[in-house]
Amino acid sequence: MIAADGGAACAPALGLDLALVVGDLDSLPAEQVEELERAGIPIQRHPREKDATDLELALVAALELKPRRLLVLGSAGERLDQALGIALLLGAEAYAGVEVDAVLGDARLHLVRGERALDGTEGELVSLFALHGAAVGVSTVGLAYPLRGEKLVPGSTRGLSNRFLATRARITVEDGVVLVVRPGSG
Repeated sequence: MIAADGGAACAPALGLDLALVVGDLDSLPAEQVEELERAGIPIQRHPREKDATDLELALVAALELKPRRLLVLGSAGERLDQALGIALLLGAEAYAGVEVDAVLGDARLHLVRGERALDGTEGELVSLFALHGAAVGVSTVGLAYPLRGEKLVPGSTRGLSNRFLATRARITVEDGVVLVVRPGSG
């Protein structure tokens, strides 16, 4: 697992082995950084004043490993700007060749380029948003309000507040990227 800064503190409680810690280390006490160094865990240090978040730097490091999937584990946090930044980051073109998912607090996020099947629970709330431009030819199967080759555009609520009809849904996007948000309640 690659930890973005303070994520290193959460890894042991989640039973995750650290392979790398990336960031400016402003969220880790000095004693914990020393402990990581003693344990031989590589640390990729960055200055506090930088042009990318620790998460973005950790994702760049992850891409160097040529993964099939990226799973981001984090907190929903108290800052809306951070949550929006994460959602927009995950939909960036840099991650187009990788399956991308995130668990942020109770919410789950999935990026769809092409086609994806998602497992859920009957009645579970799910919303679809176009990221970084229009998403064309969006179709769904297994959702209460199906989309049939539709165009979703950023700034529209057309894909907001849908629901799983059963335990599996399929989403297809002919062109563009769709962010699927499962808020975890509702």
